[in-house]
Amino acid sequence: MNTRSHYDVAIIGAGMSGLAAGIRLAHFGKRVCIFERHNAVGGLNSFYSIGGRKFDVGLHAMTNFVRPGVKGTPLGKLLRQLRIERDEFALCEQKQSRIAFGPHGETSLRFTNDFAVFEGEVAQHFPAQADGFRQLVAAVRTYTDVSLDTVPVSARTVVRSHITDPLLEDMLFCPLMYYGSATEHDMEFGQFVIMFKALFLEGFARPFEGVRVVLRVLLEKYRAAGGERRMKCGVQKIVTHAGRATALVLEGGDEITADHVISSIGAPETERLVVAGGGEPASAPGPLSFVETISILDRQPAALGWGSDTIVFFNDSAHFTYERSTGQVDTRSGVICIPNNFDYGGDRVLPEGIFRVTCLANYEQWAHLPEETYRADKTRWFAAVQRSARRFLPALASDDALTAATVTTDMFTPRTITKFTGHLGGAIYGAAVKHRQGRTGLGNLYLCGTDQGFLGIVGAMLSGISMANYHILQKG
Repeated sequence: MNTRSHYDVAIIGAGMSGLAAGIRLAHFGKRVCIFERHNAVGGLNSFYSIGGRKFDVGLHAMTNFVRPGVKGTPLGKLLRQLRIERDEFALCEQKQSRIAFGPHGETSLRFTNDFAVFEGEVAQHFPAQADGFRQLVAAVRTYTDVSLDTVPVSARTVVRSHITDPLLEDMLFCPLMYYGSATEHDMEFGQFVIMFKALFLEGFARPFEGVRVVLRVLLEKYRAAGGERRMKCGVQKIVTHAGRATALVLEGGDEITADHVISSIGAPETERLVVAGGGEPASAPGPLSFVETISILDRQPAALGWGSDTIVFFNDSAHFTYERSTGQVDTRSGVICIPNNFDYGGDRVLPEGIFRVTCLANYEQWAHLPEETYRADKTRWFAAVQRSARRFLPALASDDALTAATVTTDMFTPRTITKFTGHLGGAIYGAAVKHRQGRTGLGNLYLCGTDQGFLGIVGAMLSGISMANYHILQKG
């Protein structure tokens, strides 16, 4: 039973970044409590159960994977700072992934956790761009992407100084944007570098049991370090005085005080707690949201001819358009994820097939629908999303082969995202403007996670660690 009313540090949100910040602080003797409005940890990377099956939320793959012995990487820093052994995450590598462009993926770039494969693909399909691509890679390798003082620069501008083919440019941006960009059309170059390293120079991996393994490890480390958490205990308001956060008012009405407050729920969402009772957040919610369809199959995807690709980033148009969808869903581009296609070792396979497809969506066109209309639109768009994605996978033996193999399905929409994460506008990647130093208008209130600016699951945990180090531990 947690009865303390004052903490050294109060953390809002039990997502990956909040848990990592809590572990880091508790390791150094700080009295820490995490306050979470839901009954499950993980935030944007959690899981839920329907009919006895557990569905991962968010996790397609953990990026930033490197093999044992590789030094100076985000994964290594994460494990070291949280005192986690590599084997505890039990990460299994991808088989291969692709970027597929054209009406049926006529131009395709394959990549694995060996960067030489991707480099060779670019040289083969874009020989005139090979030297420029190598120069871009050199610029990425030497860029200090974890600096908290980085001056924003357009990634498109930097990339175009090396790459002159618009198709290759779009093919490079597509996966990086889908896996982390909160801005339309362009990225800040530091974020481009973070994602380029995470996907191409490092790689994809996944625990056999999915995101639950990662969450279980984080919770065990947090408990062992002496951290507290209060579930189904959201924060209703942040009380302020003289430029500082002086108390958290919980949804039940209790007040908690803390010397420092770290919020992992996003900048506009945090600002909304500060101005609760009047006013509007200064930060605007991000413009980008998504739908995702999930199909559970009675056989391995390899039995359908889908046994090679782990993740496919697809785009069917002459240009890749990464922007808020003008309709409910934009099926021109998206991401296919087949979790069965990681190398789990030996004869180990997932008990059921899983086929997931993500596309851009428009929050406003989903948020306020009557329930009957909402359900009908989900059914209609589920079929459209899957129809679009199947163009970029090997053809099935018959048109109804996928339907015959499907045991059950689910689909989340922007409305689902806001309901279960609290992210305004269903914005998974948060606001377009990031706060690299995690500072807010209050001297002892800091941001970590989505709106601090480190990307991906590993990035989220490093964000929590970095903000704990920078604002609290380094200041004693």
